[in-house]
Amino acid sequence: MQQPSVPPTAPSFDERLTAPRSWWVIVVLLGLSGGLIMFPLGTVPTFVGLIAAGALAAVAVSSYGSARIRVVAGSLVAADARIPVAALGAPEALDAEEARAWRTYKADPRAFMVMRSYVPTAVRVEVTDPADPTPYVYLSTRDPEALVAALQAARSDAPAA
Repeated sequence: MQQPSVPPTAPSFDERLTAPRSWWVIVVLLGLSGGLIMFPLGTVPTFVGLIAAGALAAVAVSSYGSARIRVVAGSLVAADARIPVAALGAPEALDAEEARAWRTYKADPRAFMVMRSYVPTAVRVEVTDPADPTPYVYLSTRDPEALVAALQAARSDAPAA
């Protein structure tokens, strides 16, 4: 009997960099602020201000926290970028201190970064494609070891060029 296998398009790593809960508390407070600003104008404008300010703040937090990092079909997909693993070097897991260093004084302005300040750890991967001016990819992730393992597995499964 044949064992069911994972379809080739199933991601070996998939993470959404969602905003922390404290940001959603701020969304509620911004909604209340919108209601308070409109309070002198009456009950209906108060509710309109509450709903409008809360909705705008929720959309902003949700869109910022919707960045995804995936390793799927021989590619690293980070936010809007899709990079074949054949164009990448060895991945490096960064602890909180090293990740902060690569976000600040070690950072290269040409690097591609999916950076979220509320995620302390990251993965850094050199770009080995000579035609690409990007020196490396910096990805904030809550599970750097799993992302490194997925990238290494994808590189070993990729056909040799």
